[in-house]
Amino acid sequence: QVQVVESGGGLVQAGGSLRLSCAASGRTFSSYAMGWFRQAPGKEREFVAGIRYSGGSTKYADSVKGRFTISRDNAKNTVYLQMNSLKPEDTAVYYCAARIKFSTVVVTALREYDYWGQGTQVTVSS
Repeated sequence: QVQVVESGGGLVQAGGSLRLSCAASGRTFSSYAMGWFRQAPGKEREFVAGIRYSGGSTKYADSVKGRFTISRDNAKNTVYLQMNSLKPEDTAVYYCAARIKFSTVVVTALREYDYWGQGTQVTVSS
């Protein structure tokens, strides 16, 4: 069993920045692919960013490309999501997820991730 815990959400004005952190348990964290997803009120959960086990490959949703950066520190069992130039439409609950199965590409489908955190609220005011 892998436990995933997000932190770092909060309230920020449009144009501001936040950094989300996600700590995952397990001695083989470095072998997990990790992803960030978000769910706004009344909408489906959607892919935001993903990173392969080595950190060498990343992928972003078009809506956040150029503003968000995903990274990982395998020594700390932690993945980060740096969010800059935030917009009101970025308001959502942000979820971190871990994928155990190896893949040669960054996986974006929710169903392909095995373990999920409880989420952290990000609110961007206009």
